[in-house]
Amino acid sequence: MRYTEEQIAEIDILIHYNLESTLQGIKVHSKANKMQIAAVQRLYDKGLVTQVDGGYLTDLGRTAAEHAQALMLMLAPHDQSIAS
Repeated sequence: MRYTEEQIAEIDILIHYNLESTLQGIKVHSKANKMQIAAVQRLYDKGLVTQVDGGYLTDLGRTAAEHAQALMLMLAPHDQSIAS
């Protein structure tokens, strides 16, 4: 199973949230690219964010963002000099 472009765009939105504060949200401006605008709308429709342009994460959205950000950390390149 492969990720769709739409799912990747949604994950890209989720990784931009600051998980250290529940008081900090994001706003996807109307001048953003169409994929970002559509992605945040889908996240809103799925109940992951509080506003159609981003806003704050819901409880479900926070869980999704935690998983998305953890995956990004796991897939990040590791320092090769340590293994040498």
